[in-house]
Amino acid sequence: MPSRKQHLESLKQVPLFSACTKKELEKVARASDEVTMTAGTLIVDQGQTGREAFVILDGDVVVKRNNRKVATLGSGAVLGELSLLDHGPRTATAICETDCTLLVIEGRRFLGVLDDVPAISHKLLASLSDRIRELDRQYYG
Repeated sequence: MPSRKQHLESLKQVPLFSACTKKELEKVARASDEVTMTAGTLIVDQGQTGREAFVILDGDVVVKRNNRKVATLGSGAVLGELSLLDHGPRTATAICETDCTLLVIEGRRFLGVLDDVPAISHKLLASLSDRIRELDRQYYG
């Protein structure tokens, strides 16, 4: 079972949180829960409303969009971050390919962290802006 230190290291790898300080990451980690899922378990289903994100601590997750495999994610990867922020529908389905240990960041608790530490919101906005710019470059050149 991963330690709190490993939780912080995994969160630091997530681009959304990479600019956060150790103290900020500790607050996010405290607002999260570690769960274990067996191979074949559905984590999220495309089109369903979501309110949490998942950081993969151990194991592999297959991501499918419109029933087509688009990625296999491993330790340190995140899924569901859009729904964490906007409570919108899932853009893909994610299934545990192997037994997995995940850090679940629940939306309501995460919003409480943002209320307590507004600086995290500024860092998230900057991270999202970077992602939008990168997608813009990829799409438009």
